[in-house]
Amino acid sequence: MSEPSASSIVEQGLWSNNPGLVQLLGLCPLLAVSNSAVNALGLGVATVLVLTLTNLAISLLRRAIPAEIRIPAYVVVIATIVTCVELAMNAWMHELYVVLGLFIPLIVTNCAVMGRAELFAARHSPARAALDGIATGLGFFAVLLAIGCMREVIGHGTLFAGAARFLGAWAGPLEVHLIADYRGFVPAILPVGAFVALALLIAAKNALDARRRARLAMARDEAAA
Repeated sequence: MSEPSASSIVEQGLWSNNPGLVQLLGLCPLLAVSNSAVNALGLGVATVLVLTLTNLAISLLRRAIPAEIRIPAYVVVIATIVTCVELAMNAWMHELYVVLGLFIPLIVTNCAVMGRAELFAARHSPARAALDGIATGLGFFAVLLAIGCMREVIGHGTLFAGAARFLGAWAGPLEVHLIADYRGFVPAILPVGAFVALALLIAAKNALDARRRARLAMARDEAAA
């Protein structure tokens, strides 16, 4: 099987086949944890690490795993890597680990992780598999962070509030209070706010894709004329 180009892998993961905006995978953590930018940042980084390491490990092991037991084997690999990431977060970012709680181990059940393992990592070289994990993870991370920022700004009038407490003193400059004496907008931090924010992002992506297709069609027509 021919290897896809690095640029196509990055473009697919970040935009054309984005797990959050196109495939709509991993919606449980995407919507539940994105009530603040810091929470979204923490879970997003964890997901990028898991996707990258999982794709790399499965690509390296793909010839040693019998086809009949590949799915259970993938689950074991994913669960092992998620456990390592969870323990690392507990050790170095304990406050954030406590806030994210169950959603870190739930990365094991994220369909995006299993889907990339089965559809890409098991069929391509380790280098391409790792790049696919990074691109797909960053695509998910970008959507998660965008929703978290939108909901926190509208819901609390802040951005990255509590970053120093959750991430360490280095993150203090990230904390921004945008609106003084803001009373908040409760629906933004409730589940309905997550669905609305995701819908707006999907609509924006579809609009940009439609404009791009229209420009390409116009360019083809002009070239044909």
